[in-house]
Amino acid sequence: MPIVVNLDIMLAKRKMSVTELSERVGVALPNISILKNGRAKAVRFTTLEAICAALDCQPGDLLEYVPD
Repeated sequence: MPIVVNLDIMLAKRKMSVTELSERVGVALPNISILKNGRAKAVRFTTLEAICAALDCQPGDLLEYVPD
């Protein structure tokens, strides 16, 4: 898939666990894990906004386009 999710990188940079992010954002842990593992088919802008706020980052820090 040409869109790569770099959530694991941002979590490591912020020294934050997936569980902590889930609690801060108010999104269920399995849904955060699906996004982190690159299996998500879509993400709501409100969720992306909340993740960016919790990680103090930009959407471009989380999502990357990598051509096939």
